[in-house]
Amino acid sequence: QVQLVESGGGLVQAGGSLRLSCAASGSISSLDVMGWHRQALGAQRELVASITTGGSTDYADPVKGRFTISRDNAKNTVYLEMNSLSPEDTAVYYCAAERTVVAGLVLAYPEYWGQGTQVTVSS
Repeated sequence: QVQLVESGGGLVQAGGSLRLSCAASGSISSLDVMGWHRQALGAQRELVASITTGGSTDYADPVKGRFTISRDNAKNTVYLEMNSLSPEDTAVYYCAAERTVVAGLVLAYPEYWGQGTQVTVSS
């Protein structure tokens, strides 16, 4: 059983930056992939970024070039560096993990979820 705890959310002005952290209770090296989802008010949850055990990353189009996902296996922590934030980035951000990718669909069915951290970007 893996527990995920997010931190780093808060209120930031447009153009600013935030760094989210996701600390896992167990070794993240045992997980095929970890990543971040977000859900804005009235919107569907969307996958923002993911990173595999091998270090391969993927980003949703709206955040490409602005967000960077990374992992520190020694600290069992995944990070999401968010730059050039805009009000459209306002959402609850959830850390997620998948021990084994199913049918090649990365984080389509995460096995583990964090409780979420609120990110609010003011105009």
